[in-house]
Amino acid sequence: MKSWRRLWAVVLKELRQLRRDRISMLLIVAIPVIDLLMFGYAINFNPRNLDAMIVDQANTATSRAAVMDMRATGIIEITGVGDSPAQAMDQLRRGRISAAIVLPPDYERRLADGRRAVQVMVDGTDTVVQAAAVQLAQLPLEQVNGRRAQALPAQIEVVSFYNPERRSAVSIVPGLIGIILTMTMTMFTAMAVVRERERGNMELLIATPLTRAGLMIGKVLPYAVIGLVQTTLILALGIWMFDVPLRGSLLDVYVASLLLILANLAMGLLISTRAGTQFQAIQITMFVFLPSILISGFMFPFAGMPDVVQWGAELLPMTHFLRLVRGIMLRGASLQELWPGVLALLAFTAATMTLAILRFRKRLD
Repeated sequence: MKSWRRLWAVVLKELRQLRRDRISMLLIVAIPVIDLLMFGYAINFNPRNLDAMIVDQANTATSRAAVMDMRATGIIEITGVGDSPAQAMDQLRRGRISAAIVLPPDYERRLADGRRAVQVMVDGTDTVVQAAAVQLAQLPLEQVNGRRAQALPAQIEVVSFYNPERRSAVSIVPGLIGIILTMTMTMFTAMAVVRERERGNMELLIATPLTRAGLMIGKVLPYAVIGLVQTTLILALGIWMFDVPLRGSLLDVYVASLLLILANLAMGLLISTRAGTQFQAIQITMFVFLPSILISGFMFPFAGMPDVVQWGAELLPMTHFLRLVRGIMLRGASLQELWPGVLALLAFTAATMTLAILRFRKRLD
């Protein structure tokens, strides 16, 4: 009987301690709710409204009707009109669009002859987007006489660029750079200040003549070097073992990785100023890490998510890094061509680092 009372006393002690830990109590409720909403509401393997450019070189009533039919499927959303396939290719390489619909000048003659009359150029760096574009090839085109020839073979051709073999490793390995850097860099620095406090080293740091900004920057610089080493390791193994292409500049890949490293280090420092223990720091880090995996476009198609989820994903450094690294490695784009992602990472780092410095106090209380 006494053993049961002692056991119950320990249980009560743990419950009371947990109740006083507000961060843990919040995460106990928040993590399952957010995961449920993400998987039930945000995750969708059937992307819709893919950003597409129309290149209608025929410009006839029949060709315009074909464009409207393809738009009515909901698979594409027309965001631009081009004059030539070369212009569409340039927009694909820059990551501005996911697909381009090209109708040649002899569109109606091709229809009458039963030949391929429409070409859909798709960005193959996302295999799910490729599969969505293939659905357009099943659409029967309206003939010049207004009828739809169901018995004819498919007259819409889907051409996949940058990953025609649809190898998953080609799109996954560049994203793994971001996933690993997000997990390790954020967790390392999230525990940095907390670890100093728990080990009793905070007094030594307070006694240093460094300013708050200097102290925080000094904490993150060693981890930045570690992040670059991890980037090198993933790149080397990805190219050697999985034959992942590197069509762009290697220097641009390292610059993009460094931008993500700095963004994650700043986020980790901000977490460390809020967490009271290393366990709390790990909890908050996982709370940030899960959305980076689920809604950044790494595991699930970005285009298939509701607008409100896409807006939230734009706040994650991982979302912008994916666009940068896939654009550089797989499409051969340069950082100058992908400048919106660069500016987003710089702005995130500056804002987060400023908040971390303002929250950090060189005192023990």
